[in-house]
Amino acid sequence: MKHFILPLIFGASAFAAETRDAIFQKSIEEMFPKLVEIRRDIHMHPELSNEEARTSKLVADRLQELGFTDIKTGVAKHGVVALLKGGQDGPCVAVRADMDALPIKELRSVPYRSQNPGVMHACGHDVHVTCALGVAELLAKHRDLVKGSVKFLFQPAEEAMPATFKGDWGAKLMVAEGAMENPKPAAVFGLHTTAVVQPAGVTDDAVHYLKAGQVGYTPGIDNANSDRFHITIHGKMAHGSAPHKGVDAIAVAAEAIMALQMIKSRQTNTRQPLVISIGTISGGDRENIIAEKVELGGTVRTYDAAFRDGIITQMERILKGITSAHGATYEMEYRKTYPSIINDRKLIQATLPAFKRIVGEQNVIELIPGMGGEDFSYFAQVVPGFYFRLGVANEEKGMTYGGHTPMYDCDEESLKTGVAVMAAAVCDFLDANK
Repeated sequence: MKHFILPLIFGASAFAAETRDAIFQKSIEEMFPKLVEIRRDIHMHPELSNEEARTSKLVADRLQELGFTDIKTGVAKHGVVALLKGGQDGPCVAVRADMDALPIKELRSVPYRSQNPGVMHACGHDVHVTCALGVAELLAKHRDLVKGSVKFLFQPAEEAMPATFKGDWGAKLMVAEGAMENPKPAAVFGLHTTAVVQPAGVTDDAVHYLKAGQVGYTPGIDNANSDRFHITIHGKMAHGSAPHKGVDAIAVAAEAIMALQMIKSRQTNTRQPLVISIGTISGGDRENIIAEKVELGGTVRTYDAAFRDGIITQMERILKGITSAHGATYEMEYRKTYPSIINDRKLIQATLPAFKRIVGEQNVIELIPGMGGEDFSYFAQVVPGFYFRLGVANEEKGMTYGGHTPMYDCDEESLKTGVAVMAAAVCDFLDANK
């Protein structure tokens, strides 16, 4: 008899999950018009990092409408944390959604186009918030099927880092302010809208889309350590007709930029992923004056923490050598910012069956790691985390643009998928760990 106990229990559990999925799906269809309304409202009123006052209020008000009583606002400035207690006792699991937008002018002519000039939800955070609110509504409606509690983390300031290089923000500040305590979740889930992807094992140069109705995942390392630096090169001012009487900070900066790019191509193991990007450069006062000062800003992206420290050392060595050779000096502020997201492999394996039930095995796609940065990693450093991709592309509707571009948009059918897969993942986790 012992040989049959586990299969029978597993079969009963799978049957119960499929029954719950069907109940949830019916409710999601009923909720869909409201989800679209919420998503478009947020999309039309995008707010930059640490300015998400309206979005935060929308979230808190909606949670109150849904009957939530345990709601904390003002977390990490504009964050919202809410707790749903299920119909049965059990562990706690967290769902995270980031709320901020980007300083990008939207170019799509759609009814829900941004009404905030120069600001746009070009990374899908409007969808993230809507999906989390959808999960909150769904689980509140069917509280009797929830075997534990669910903590919702609506996070500000994922997109932007302070220009001063001082202070914490976003997920890191939410953790510091206790968002992951009382109760402490046993795991945390997050999703991100994605249109263009690189599936694992595919090496061709074709463009691959993650379509609405599909989800993607990456076991282990999902993305990069994302750091920022600010370099100031000091020279000596002189008249443009007599450059020998000065030290040209622009010429020194140009040499430094080229040398920094050589770190990847000639000074590191080619098997170690590394991207060094100079994103800003400014200097000089007038066309006929040798520049006294040049400022550079950029990012460094790596996977390995020890390798990252070695890159910092190499940057210092290069800058010291080049500036001293020309009689200039330099200063570098380097900030280790978002750590790499490490998806918990056991949590992934436990969650994939839920994804496959909802969208079909052929629509659950393994992806290669990317070099972007994301501060979901701070939550995943506290407890096991799973950060997955929600497909939003639709070629027929022209929704094929990558994130952080002025034409980015999402097929709103993806809202149904986002709510369904997240709710199934949460409930499966609570069932298994009860």
